[in-house]
Amino acid sequence: MTTLTDPPRESFRLSMLINDTRYRSLTFQAIALVILIVIMAYLGMNLVANLAAAGLNISYEFLGEPAGYDINQRPIPYDSQSTHMRASIVGILNTLIVAFLACVTATILGVFAGVLRLSKNWLVSKLMAVYVEAFRNVPVLIWIIIIFSIMTVSLPGPRDFRGDDATASMVFDAFAFTNRGVYTPKPIWEAGSTALIVIFLASLVAIWAYRRYARKQLYEQGNLLPVFWPSLALFFIPTILAYYILGRPVSLEYPALQGFNFQGGIQIRGSLIALWFALAIYTGAFIAENVRAGIQAISKGQTEAAAALGLRPGRIMNLVILPQALRVIIPPLISQYLNITKNSSLAIAVGYMDITGTLGGITLNQTGRAIEAILLLMLFYLTISLSISAILNVYNERVKLKER
Repeated sequence: MTTLTDPPRESFRLSMLINDTRYRSLTFQAIALVILIVIMAYLGMNLVANLAAAGLNISYEFLGEPAGYDINQRPIPYDSQSTHMRASIVGILNTLIVAFLACVTATILGVFAGVLRLSKNWLVSKLMAVYVEAFRNVPVLIWIIIIFSIMTVSLPGPRDFRGDDATASMVFDAFAFTNRGVYTPKPIWEAGSTALIVIFLASLVAIWAYRRYARKQLYEQGNLLPVFWPSLALFFIPTILAYYILGRPVSLEYPALQGFNFQGGIQIRGSLIALWFALAIYTGAFIAENVRAGIQAISKGQTEAAAALGLRPGRIMNLVILPQALRVIIPPLISQYLNITKNSSLAIAVGYMDITGTLGGITLNQTGRAIEAILLLMLFYLTISLSISAILNVYNERVKLKER
């Protein structure tokens, strides 16, 4: 009687790194990595040697020196005597502000345009098709300049709001739309405002928890709970009640015309508005195509089955089509958000001082530290891009189809 045994294991030999398919790919990758490290080391040593020959060295001490220039849009206190580091932080905040606003607005426009382009109404679908084709086939820089030029030419100047012969007036005595930007009331935070903010944030958490509970009830029990009105009530009622109970801890400072310009309130410069809307409308056209592709990727049988159960078209879109379409929409949507963040560097065309205009523009020219400034710019855009990708990839993992 014979017994079956495993064949003896072959001892490892160096020739197996090339001849054995189990190790060959790892060998080639290791060789490529070593070559890449050698090339990068050579380039780095060459850069250091050339800088030393020119009497230069890589140093970031210039970040502590006075900047000596003003920034028109300042989300935090800043003046010309602040450091280059402070100017760079202001530029970073300006970049993040316009990127966030553009991402939110582009998502809303893209979802609506993508859904309406599939509408059975011929006029609506064709209008959305014209919007998509017109905006995505023209460079975004041109749209930035067009919108900025329209705002500068069409809106009145501050002097048009003065006197009895004024040709323009403020909206609700609180908002002024001028060719220098939009002036809005500024919140003044007083004692008790922190508690008000905490209550507002708690309301947002409550909305998220309720919507999650409603979704769980729908999927597990088949109970369709109202979502819109309870969410609206949770958003407004606790904050409004707390506002009066705490003694109105937040007041408003209204803009007022003094001299040749408005004083007080918050000035949203025309350059920010032009950049915001141009990026949003331009990228929204691409997002609309992503949404349309995601919806069309869902079988028509899903819509027909939902309609046979008596669901209205709006319910079918919200409960059946879009949740499944997200699996197709989210991956390309990540690229669109990254494009918005990187395209915001075109802000210099309309004078909006983002990180490219501060650190990569005036600071670079004043200090002559081109290498240091460019490296910091690269690090910022790399960090923010990887952060956006990581956050949306986590969301993509939650919505993608889970297979057994």
